Amino acid sequence: MIVLKDKKMGSIIPQFLLIGFILFNFLDNIHAGVTSSFIRSEWPSVDIPLDNEVFAVPSGYNAPEQVHITQGDYDGKAVIVIWVTPDEPGSNQVKYGKAEKKYDFTAEGTVKNYTFYDYTSGYIHECLINDLEYDAKYFYEIGEGESARSFWFQTPPKIDPNASYKFGIIGDLGQTYNSLSTLEHYIQSGAQTVLHVGDLSYADRYKYHDMGVRWDSYGRFVEKIQAYQPWIWTVGNHEIEYMPYMNEVVPFKQYLYRYPTPYAASESSSPLWYAIRRASAHIIVLSSYSPFVKYTPQYKWLEAEFKKVDRKITPWLIVIMHAPIYNSNSAHYMEGESMRAAFESWFVQYKVDVIFAGHVHAYERSYRISNIQYNITGGVSYPVPDKSAPVYITVGDGGNQEGLASRFNDPQPDYSAFREASYGHSTLEIMNKTHAFYHWNRNDDGKKVATDSFVLKNQYWNKSLRRRKLKKNYLHATVPTRQLDNL
Repeated sequence: MIVLKDKKMGSIIPQFLLIGFILFNFLDNIHAGVTSSFIRSEWPSVDIPLDNEVFAVPSGYNAPEQVHITQGDYDGKAVIVIWVTPDEPGSNQVKYGKAEKKYDFTAEGTVKNYTFYDYTSGYIHECLINDLEYDAKYFYEIGEGESARSFWFQTPPKIDPNASYKFGIIGDLGQTYNSLSTLEHYIQSGAQTVLHVGDLSYADRYKYHDMGVRWDSYGRFVEKIQAYQPWIWTVGNHEIEYMPYMNEVVPFKQYLYRYPTPYAASESSSPLWYAIRRASAHIIVLSSYSPFVKYTPQYKWLEAEFKKVDRKITPWLIVIMHAPIYNSNSAHYMEGESMRAAFESWFVQYKVDVIFAGHVHAYERSYRISNIQYNITGGVSYPVPDKSAPVYITVGDGGNQEGLASRFNDPQPDYSAFREASYGHSTLEIMNKTHAFYHWNRNDDGKKVATDSFVLKNQYWNKSLRRRKLKKNYLHATVPTRQLDNL
């Protein structure tokens, strides 16, 4: 042991300790969570009137409308095309090919309709196009004669650990002027696929016949995007539509008729939870409003699905759900606690990179934290920094008619990195197997503003990340925006 006996040196050491303490606290405060005071309020939180041009019915007799697509298989080589014909079933065919107006292939779909109280839907078509080439642009046509309509879509790159891809993340969208602003800003983002975390049309804010009408208007509202790129969706509470006063007691009835998923491809027993692989991402879709405790179908499926994830092939592991597990807003506070208790240990065990949720009509991002040590007999009973845990992001700020959730709990909890009650959307741009760029874009008085952003480091390929001391507000696997230029 070396003993310092020099008196001058002895007097210097406490000074260095003091300076180090001050510097440490300064750096610690840099990482402190932020609660933004900005609230966008230019547009009213009311649905756009039905006679607005954004809900325009396409011209022509029985013209296809409400066109939307989603991934049709596990690995991104298939697309499901959905559309509605209002007057009669018409053709179930999709003509498609790799040159505009030159359709070398034809796929045959199915058609169905439903009633909901005194509303009868149009004829809902569903057609699977499979055996597509990766990274290719396809043109497709639906409908007949002069009423036929043409669109296109781009398939994802071949599944590869270094495949780059850009996802958009939208939640709680609705069909208000704020919703329209979000969609217009999203179009500018250059993202290729939307992960929608639930609460689509908000048709359940209406009654009787008008509920179905507002599902139709929503389908026409989002067609300008959904007809051209796949949206991966999950259900929110506004899709449940349990309405005993109308004798409608089958949950998710209208949603399930209109929004199919490739659930069978991931060996799920329900279209409400499923998984896909796209580019370098493995995406798991959960249902917050279906049974998920031990022994239930969703629990057993998720247990098996996590075991199928191969981070050497799809390094990015993303989960989407509706009710957030971590939420410091007074709205829907702790509603995700039961799912946290059921699944959080798996999220940490399998090193999920990021979890996106909605439900709360505001934006919030967490640090990497977990609360898996607690049980009813002991253990730490609050979230602590955990380098193996996901980043939790709430994006329930799409623009619906219920308005913003502006009341955050005070003080801001240690695990919360940034929060703001504004409308907007997010993007996650995967660059390679090790890094992705994340941005949250605020709809600032009708203008898109990049407000929160960071670099997300992959949980599997960044094993060399230095384990930081578990101190307040440390961000374990993300890099603040100010450091982007140094990468």
